[in-house]
Amino acid sequence: MGAAVAETLSLQAFCPSWTPELDPTPPVASGWPLLATPVPAGFPAPADDQVERHLSLDEHLIRHPEATFFMRVQGDELRDQGIHDGDLLVVDRAAAPSTGSVVVAVIEGQFRLARVARDAQGQRVLHTAAGAVLRLDRALDLTLWGVVRWSIHRLWPRRLSS
Repeated sequence: MGAAVAETLSLQAFCPSWTPELDPTPPVASGWPLLATPVPAGFPAPADDQVERHLSLDEHLIRHPEATFFMRVQGDELRDQGIHDGDLLVVDRAAAPSTGSVVVAVIEGQFRLARVARDAQGQRVLHTAAGAVLRLDRALDLTLWGVVRWSIHRLWPRRLSS
């Protein structure tokens, strides 16, 4: 991640044509419509546009608002784990990392993505995207900065500027 910095998410960054008069942001209490019928990834299902409830993405994606940051991924080293270049990560600094968690670590002063694991002796280690295995009990210049709770990636081909 290197020079990646936490950034705030704004509608204007994702929709350059957005104007305040046409603000599609729902009221905080209502959220966005969540359709009652799930979309199958296999066999088709009958179309149904019944709204089950309204879903607030803030409430769904963020547990600790005061400790949550957004970061952009740079590089494709974690593509096989579903994290792609340009993805938007929701990083929670208040969440405790557990085995299997993807974390943002500060290693020698730079942000890096890593997965928390255990070695053969049961000690916690970090597996970096570059393939390094770092023991957490060593006196390294290493800080676990936050836990990646969500990775959001674009599915349409056009590249965004944000």
